[in-house]
Amino acid sequence: MTMKEIALKAAKALEDKKGLRVRLLEVTEVTTLAEYFLICTGTSNTHVNTLCDAVEEVVEACGEPMLHREGHRGGTWVLLDFGALVCHVFTDEARAFYDLERLWNDAKPVALEAEA
Repeated sequence: MTMKEIALKAAKALEDKKGLRVRLLEVTEVTTLAEYFLICTGTSNTHVNTLCDAVEEVVEACGEPMLHREGHRGGTWVLLDFGALVCHVFTDEARAFYDLERLWNDAKPVALEAEA
């Protein structure tokens, strides 16, 4: 399974858990940090944690272990690092503040309709 297919499965998991404004960006041309950034908004700290748990479950089931989880105590922005895939789950206010889509506007958006 390719990392793109895994990222699309993770995006689907976010959508299934009612994550808002799910975006998948291919960042291979703009950074060496990862191949894909997955960005999503949760409606509360509890929802953010639920979304993160769903992504972790799906990605690890695909054979990609999580390398690091950051921000889980605050619950307004959680970063899940799977190496080639980095997932950012925000509350609405935190997403507006950090505005990763603007920061990484040179990244290539990936259509979520092409789900694996």
